[in-house]
Amino acid sequence: MSPVTTEHCGDIAIVTVDNPPVNALSQAVRAGLVSAVEQANAEPKIKAVILICSGRTFIAGADIREFNRPPEPPHLPDVIAAIEASTKLFIAAIHGTALGGGLEVALGCHHRIARPDASVGFPEVNLGLIPGATGTQRLPRVAGVQVALDMMVSGRPVRADKAKISGVIDEVAEEGELVDAATAYARKLIDGGVAPRRVRDLTVDPVEPGIFDDFRKKIAKKTHGLVAPEQIIRCVERSLSVPFDEAVAQERKSFLACRESEQSAALRHVFFAERSVGKVPDLKKGIQERKTETMAVIGAGTMGAGIAYSGLAAGMQVVLLDNDEAGLGRGQATIRALFEGGVARGRVTEKGMADGLARLKTTQHYPDIADVDLVIEAVFENMAIKKEVFSRLDEVVRPGAILATNTSTLDIDQIAGATRRPKDVVGLHFFSPAHVMRLIEIVRGSETSQDVVATALSFSKRLRKMGVVVGNCFGFVGNRMLYSYGRESQLLLLEGAAPEQIDAALTNFGMAMGPHAVGDLAGLDVGYKVRSERTDLPDDPRFYRIANVLSEMGRFGQKTGKGMYLYEDGSRAPVSDPEVQELINNEAKTLGIKQRSIDENEIVERCIYGLIVEGARIIEEGIVYRSSDIDLVWINGYGFPRFRGGPMFYADRLGVDKVYAKVCDFSERFSPLYWEPPKLLQELAEQGGRFSEL
Repeated sequence: MSPVTTEHCGDIAIVTVDNPPVNALSQAVRAGLVSAVEQANAEPKIKAVILICSGRTFIAGADIREFNRPPEPPHLPDVIAAIEASTKLFIAAIHGTALGGGLEVALGCHHRIARPDASVGFPEVNLGLIPGATGTQRLPRVAGVQVALDMMVSGRPVRADKAKISGVIDEVAEEGELVDAATAYARKLIDGGVAPRRVRDLTVDPVEPGIFDDFRKKIAKKTHGLVAPEQIIRCVERSLSVPFDEAVAQERKSFLACRESEQSAALRHVFFAERSVGKVPDLKKGIQERKTETMAVIGAGTMGAGIAYSGLAAGMQVVLLDNDEAGLGRGQATIRALFEGGVARGRVTEKGMADGLARLKTTQHYPDIADVDLVIEAVFENMAIKKEVFSRLDEVVRPGAILATNTSTLDIDQIAGATRRPKDVVGLHFFSPAHVMRLIEIVRGSETSQDVVATALSFSKRLRKMGVVVGNCFGFVGNRMLYSYGRESQLLLLEGAAPEQIDAALTNFGMAMGPHAVGDLAGLDVGYKVRSERTDLPDDPRFYRIANVLSEMGRFGQKTGKGMYLYEDGSRAPVSDPEVQELINNEAKTLGIKQRSIDENEIVERCIYGLIVEGARIIEEGIVYRSSDIDLVWINGYGFPRFRGGPMFYADRLGVDKVYAKVCDFSERFSPLYWEPPKLLQELAEQGGRFSEL
C-alpha cells in the first residue's frame, strides 16, 4: 500500500502522507507524491490540492538511511518541481514540524497554512549538509536573505507565528481540525480566483552591501572548522544574482559535495549514535521504572546546586542538604541566580522561576529527606566521605529509593558497599556546569538493578540530558580516557612543546578548548587531589609532573589567577607565563629530558591516539555497549569536535590499521608503558575491521 493517498472533497483533493514515525521522504513517499500530482492535473474538476500528513508531524525531512546507498528516483528536487509546476493550487497544511526536505516540499507548494504550534526549519547544517532540494533558493525568496541565513546556518526551527511574519507561512490556522482550516483556506483562494504562486518566480529583496561578510564574522567562532555554513552562505549569495535554475544546479553540487564529506559522515554517525544510546541490550523489555518525583541533593556546592537547579527546572520537588549553614545559603543563592539568568535570557518566565523556587527546600538534617524518591550525592571526591554519606542515607532514606553518587572517578561498588541495598545504588556522573552540560554517565555497579538503570535513563531524559550507560572502573569512560589525553599533553611539555602550542594544535583540530586551558578552568588542584588518592599510578616521575608542581605551588588556575597560564584582573583569557615555561624547562633538565622541536601533527596524534588506545581497552573490557557510546561521552562531555564523530569513529575513518601502526611506532619511540597496543586494536587492524562494527 502506498504511503500517499488521495481523496476528493468536491473540487478539492486532499493528499495525505502516512509514513510513520515522522513521514520521512522515502522513495515510496516521493513516488507517491509525483503520482498524486499527476492524478490531480488529470482531473478537470479539481481546482486545489491540500497536502497534509497523518500522525504527529508534517514531513520531518529526508530518510537519512538512504544517504548510505545509491539514490532512487524520483529525486526530491524533481518531486518539488512537479508540485510547483502543477496547474492546480497546491496548499501545504503543516502540523508538528516541517523540517529539511519537508519544508522544501512545503515551499514547492503555492501556499502554506500551519497550526499555531507547528514549526519549520532547515536543520541540515547539523548533519554537515545544506538544504539540497532548492531550499537555499526558495527560502530567501519568501523570507529575505537575513532570515534565510539565520534559519539555515543555525539549523534552529521557527514557530508558525514567526514564520508567518517572515513570509514562510501564509496563514496560521485557528483552533480546530487542520484539514478543516486548510479546506476553508483553499476555498477562499479558489473563490478569489487566485492563480498558483510559484516561489521560483519570486525575486529576492535587495540587501545592504556587506551583509554576507558581516554574517561570516558573526558566526566565525561558533562555526569554526565547519564546511556547510560557508556553502549555505554562498548559495544564498547566488539567489540575488544567478537565475533560479542555475543557482539550484550549483546548490545540488554543493549538497552532494557536503554529503560525501568526512564531516557529514561524522555528523550522521553522531545522529544515529544519539538515537541508539538509550537502548541498553541487556535491559528487559517492559521493565517497571521507579518513581522520581522528589529528589534530594547532598552537597550545596557548585555541582550540587547545578544538579538541584536541573531537577527544579524539570518540575521536580528538590531538597538541598548540606551540613554547613553558610554553604547551604550559598547553594540556595546559586540556584536563584541560575533562575534569574534563565529569566534574563528569556528561557524561563517569572512564574516559572517562582514555581521552581517554591519547590526547593533546604535542610541540614538527614531525616528531612527520608521520603524522597531519588538522592544524588555531590560531596567531595573522597571515598571515605562518600562512604560515610551513603551509610547515613542507608539508615534514613525509605526502602526503594534510588541512591546515586555523582562521583567522577571512584568505585561505585565500594560506595554501594557502605549500604545494605547495593541494588539501589547507581552512579549519575554530571558534568560541570551541571545545569548546562548535556551528558550524564550512568554508571552500573555490579549489583545495580535493571529497574534502577532504566529509571536513570528516563530521569536523564526528563532533565533534557543524554544518559550514557557505562560500566564501573576508575574514571568510567570520560575521565579514564582523559588521563591518556592529559598524560600526553603533560609529557609534550617536558619534551619541548609550549602550553600555548599544545592548546593551539588541539583547538585547530577542533577541540572546544586546549587541555591546559581546560585544566586551569577546572582547577589544577582537583586533578591533583584525585591523583594523590590513587594507588595505581605508573612509577614514572614524568607523569603529570608539571600539573603536580603547579598545584603544589598553589597555582590552581583561574580560581587563583595563576595556573598553567596567567589570568589578569579576573579575566578568563589565558596569558602565557614565562615563569611557567622556565619551570617546565628546569623540570625537564632535572629529569634528564632533552627538549626538541615538536610539530602540530605529533601533538594531535599523541593526544588523540592516546584517547583511541584507552577507548579500545574500555571496549575490550566491556565497559561500554558500543564504541559510539564513547564518542558521545567525549563529544558531549569533553568538547571533542562533533564534526569528527568522536575518537572511535575518527579512528575508523583514519583506518584502524593506520592507527595501530602509529601506536606501535609510539611504543618503540617513547615507551610500551603507555603505548602497548590493546589486543582489540591489533585484531581490528589485522582483520580490516572497524570499532563501529563491533
